[in-house]
Amino acid sequence: MPGASTAVGSGADVTVPVADEAPGFAVEDFNYPQADRILAEQGIVLKRGDGHITLADCASGTGLIEVMARAKSQKVCFKAVGNSGWLTLEIPAVFTIKGNDYSTEVDMTVGAERKTFEIIKNSWTAVGESADEQGRDHMLVEIRTTK
Repeated sequence: MPGASTAVGSGADVTVPVADEAPGFAVEDFNYPQADRILAEQGIVLKRGDGHITLADCASGTGLIEVMARAKSQKVCFKAVGNSGWLTLEIPAVFTIKGNDYSTEVDMTVGAERKTFEIIKNSWTAVGESADEQGRDHMLVEIRTTK
């Protein structure tokens, strides 16, 4: 019986724990799975998230969050599921993002400055350099969604 102890000896009770027989616990570190492979193949840095926003093939359907960056020849897409989600990442030179049915906010950095943009549902929103008076390159560093 797991977690039980065994009495040993003649008249003297000696207790021996059997905790080593129980399975270990899984600890979630929120690191993005296969991030090294995605970086090598697609040049996208995916850091951490809760699993509710994931990289998606843009041809896989509708309802995706679509990101356009000058440094990429094609748009980068993300699928959102559940009631809310978050993903930290690094995509440089992002200038527009198309939202989906979720309320979406993104954080971007330019130098030491951090800016938050609200993304219009199901429409393209100017972000980063296209929303900056000085036209500076912005790096997308976080996506947050809520239903």
